Amino acid sequence: MSEETKQNQLNIEIDEKTADGTYANLAIINHSISEFVVDFINVMPGSPKSKVKSRIILTPQHAKRLSKALAENINRFEAKNGEIKDYEQPPIPMNFGPTGQA
Repeated sequence: MSEETKQNQLNIEIDEKTADGTYANLAIINHSISEFVVDFINVMPGSPKSKVKSRIILTPQHAKRLSKALAENINRFEAKNGEIKDYEQPPIPMNFGPTGQA
């Protein structure tokens, strides 16, 4: 491995709790001029209340890169496993917290 390659490598670590992950079946996305805020939520059937399990805040540039990377991975998944079915679900009323302004 060349010195230049060694210098350009990024060493990423993950702790056990983060590696376990958090299940979410709903994402709510808001944005301002300077950031995208993605809230991940686990909505349980029959439960009138749910909590945000994780919030990720991205710059617009990183949000666009994430969108492209996700689209590429979905395309690869579907090429290997077939089309992902998108089952229509009734809209969920969104009534949590104040909306942010930047």
